[in-house]
Amino acid sequence: MSGSGNSDLSEGKLCAYLVKHGVVGGDDAVSGLEAEKCSHGQSNPTYILTLKPSQQRLVLRRKPFGSLLPKAHQIDREFMLLERLRECHFPVPRVHHYCKDTSVIGAEFYIMEFVDGTIFRDPSLPDLTPKQRHKVYYELATVLKQLHSLSLNALELPSSFVKHNFFQRQLHVWTKQYELASQLAPRNATFAQLAEQLEHHAKHIGEQELVLCHGDFRLDNVVFHPEKLTVMAVLDWELASTGPPVADLAYACLQYHMPAQEIMGVALPGLQGIQCDGVPDERTFLRTYGVESRPHAWGAFVGLSALRLSSIAQGVYARSLQGNASATNAADCKAIAVALADVGLKAVAVPRDVSLFPLSERTAHLLASLHVFMESHVYPSERKWEAEVLASKDPWAVESSPVLEALKTEAKRRGLWNLFLPAVSGMTQLEYARFAEVMGRSLLASEACNCNAPDTGNMEVLHMYGTKAQKDRWLAPLLEGRIRSCFCMTEPDVASSDATNMQCTITRAPSGDGYVVTGRKWWSTGAGSPRCKFAIVMGRTPDTSRPKHQQHSMIIVPLDAKGVRRVRPLTTFGYDDRPAGHFEMEFDHVLVPRDNMILGEGRGFEIAQGRLGPGRLHHCMRAVGMCERAFELMCARAVGRETFGKRLARHGMVQEKVALSRIEIDQCRLLVLQAAKAIDVQGNKAARKHVAMAKVAVARTAQRVLDRAIQVFGGAGLSSDFPLAYMFTGARALRIADGPDEVHMLSIASLELKAAAKRAFTSKL
Repeated sequence: MSGSGNSDLSEGKLCAYLVKHGVVGGDDAVSGLEAEKCSHGQSNPTYILTLKPSQQRLVLRRKPFGSLLPKAHQIDREFMLLERLRECHFPVPRVHHYCKDTSVIGAEFYIMEFVDGTIFRDPSLPDLTPKQRHKVYYELATVLKQLHSLSLNALELPSSFVKHNFFQRQLHVWTKQYELASQLAPRNATFAQLAEQLEHHAKHIGEQELVLCHGDFRLDNVVFHPEKLTVMAVLDWELASTGPPVADLAYACLQYHMPAQEIMGVALPGLQGIQCDGVPDERTFLRTYGVESRPHAWGAFVGLSALRLSSIAQGVYARSLQGNASATNAADCKAIAVALADVGLKAVAVPRDVSLFPLSERTAHLLASLHVFMESHVYPSERKWEAEVLASKDPWAVESSPVLEALKTEAKRRGLWNLFLPAVSGMTQLEYARFAEVMGRSLLASEACNCNAPDTGNMEVLHMYGTKAQKDRWLAPLLEGRIRSCFCMTEPDVASSDATNMQCTITRAPSGDGYVVTGRKWWSTGAGSPRCKFAIVMGRTPDTSRPKHQQHSMIIVPLDAKGVRRVRPLTTFGYDDRPAGHFEMEFDHVLVPRDNMILGEGRGFEIAQGRLGPGRLHHCMRAVGMCERAFELMCARAVGRETFGKRLARHGMVQEKVALSRIEIDQCRLLVLQAAKAIDVQGNKAARKHVAMAKVAVARTAQRVLDRAIQVFGGAGLSSDFPLAYMFTGARALRIADGPDEVHMLSIASLELKAAAKRAFTSKL
């Protein structure tokens, strides 16, 4: 901290009070004190107190003199909170005393310890090396994450402190504060426009995770160790409240949206348009904190942060007109309030929608809820889930992961459950494709939302073709998430790309009261889970009187039936995909009830057509989401890593990888959305060419994008420290799963050539 060398306090009266109440003195006699007002800060005036003759320093913070806006400058809350944070071992100054007696210095105040460290005013950190700048921002993001990880129960905050509807509440408070200040100071139209925009956004921001938010978290409110550059203390807690983590994050990142000029004196210069080695960009800072991408409603929260500062600046300007402002440059805040409102308006402005497939307002709101769920729950749970699976005595038991069960509970609470099924979600395939992309970014998300293959395909089969008894017995518990299932089609002993090759048989039992299933299947995904209670098995029901594609059936086989055996788990490039896995299964003359036949004998290919069309698209869109996450990781690595004297991002070969990946991912997304639209309009059969094109393009693009990302990461990309190696395995497998590339290309070519032949024949006529 630094002082301005002046004071408006009665130093003698203050010293006598502090001695009388035992705040200073004790074994060391105090003959007086010198109060030096800090130049930094516009809200609660702060002073450095130097005791005589020991030269011990303390800090005093008081309310401003004169009349104040209602509920503003509540330093008693700040004092209480510092006590609680200190007890939870969070780095804040130790507080010593609170004084309500306004006769001592003219306002309420409190005393805390002086933390002798460094405060950085300029976010570009011009006096530090690139390595030191990186360290400062790493510490900044880390301490913010530490704050948001504190338990509200452990802090024992009063019930009045814990409030919901953060966005709406803050918007109301700061708009009202602005209105009150504007009774003395001229209004500005920009603030009104920003407030109107934020009111619109408020309607679409649902309830979010509550944590303790600092409320004014920025670089110049943090004290760093002058040598180690570790955080010694976080200051200025007057605006602290409960709210979503994104509120503090957006406020901390407001500097990225501000131009590189002085704002409010020297307090908040911006970083917009500045490239300073070692200072991370906004996305990198967010990843250091622990989120993969800009959280939901990011622009709205940045705009809210700017509106709040604009309102504060308006209040300071109003106090300058009254003559009781604490800062010498308070009159300048008139222009500052306008500039900050303009920053917020630019951040919150929604770009014109150029999407070829815009979402309805209802679906957009639900998609926004999914984004929030991913940021606040799914991404933070990934490492915890991995640790639980590895530590489990039974690696195949889904029940061994409380983390996943907690995610399912939260997904249900948010209405993010069974989104894939139109009859439940009310969404079209085109709408659901957007959701599948988001869920594809994490291994956990699809199962957390009960949208995981092969259960989705099996639920679709039972929903479309099952009898009432089959739906009651098998579909209902699947929809509730109480059981899981697997799908048995591919076989180890034949080329399953041609399903007519399969050897597994489904024949009528001699007694006539059921069917006998005999054969071996493999790549039965999900069969390892103890919750996997049944399989839908496709096999031959030979009947030479029928065409070739009417000699196969699908039947429900309970996995606890006699003769069903899980032979072994299969690995993909060494990964066994626990806890669900992919198994080889044996069906040794398994007798199943006659009522378990789906739709009827010989209808297997018909069912498969209805099952695999949407299922393939779901796989494709999840793969697009996986590519997006890998792409973001690759870009972050390129920006933050240095080789041969410059950032990876400045090497032409890396730039080419980034450009090609962006182009190919966007191409694939459009192909998948087109195919989804075709299914909605024309049906599965008519849309098969579009689905086949998307399936080939996405699988190949995913493999290329993952390969590029691994190359940019180097050895780290091959390790389990990052998800790229596992993603690459899934991308490569997708070129075989749900039909190999060659089969889909054969289908595409066949349809195109038939159409060409038809055109040629028609032209001759």
